[in-house]
Amino acid sequence: MTVLQNFSVVILAYVLAHGLTALLITPVQSRLMPELTIFASLAYLPHGVRVLSTWLLGKRAFLPLFLGAFLSEALFTRAEISTPTQPLILLSIAVGAASAPLAFEAMALAGRRVYAVQRARIHWKWLLLAGALASVINSAGQSLVFSGHILPDDSVAVVAIYAVGDLIGLIATTLALMLIFRWIRLFLNRAR
Repeated sequence: MTVLQNFSVVILAYVLAHGLTALLITPVQSRLMPELTIFASLAYLPHGVRVLSTWLLGKRAFLPLFLGAFLSEALFTRAEISTPTQPLILLSIAVGAASAPLAFEAMALAGRRVYAVQRARIHWKWLLLAGALASVINSAGQSLVFSGHILPDDSVAVVAIYAVGDLIGLIATTLALMLIFRWIRLFLNRAR
């Protein structure tokens, strides 16, 4: 695949994952925790796209992740809540897009290179650890970005929801992709 094709796949996957989160998960969560739902999701599926895209593309994943998040904001966020061109939202998008590349680079500095091009086999525990670290980076970054908008009493809950939501999103996305790839392999083997 060319770079443009890779970027297009990442952008589309991000928008689809964000759409599923916005249209299925957020309505349920908003009934349970309306004051926290505006900031974070309990199952943020795009985090899985962030981590898996970074694993496959390396640092280059930042740009398509940023564009996917920007398009997702434009498509799925009501204008009265925010617009993707607001400086605060652009900063939030950049933090989210940078979280996985920063986590992978931090792991590389610690001596554990987990990019797909650097390993012949997938080591799921290291990939999930990179995703967890990306979640921590994203949680801390988003908390700083929105610090003036989160009530002090809700700040710990918002950070926790970011972290938990990112991890659940990563696990759900990874499991879904594993099943999809397995079905594709089974289909291709039957076709032979």
